[in-house]
Amino acid sequence: MPTLAPIKVSEETDALVSHTAHFLTKSKKSVVEDAVREYIDNHRDEINGAVRDALAQLDGSRGAAVAMLADIDESELDDLGGVPKA
Repeated sequence: MPTLAPIKVSEETDALVSHTAHFLTKSKKSVVEDAVREYIDNHRDEINGAVRDALAQLDGSRGAAVAMLADIDESELDDLGGVPKA
């Protein structure tokens, strides 16, 4: 059996999920799982594009990774003192 990981949603979203589950005679878990899978399927090209963009920013260096995580370019990171070479 897979490990369950709780997620937090707003009360409004929880109510929507509860009503949907009730009227479709499904569990709330099933409604959420179906919705997430459908969302990902419908946005797969956008998600893959974002992954490709992120990978294109990385050159394997620690500086590139830090710059990407900080949402700055490497020249800005250098202006801030850079990242020590390890």
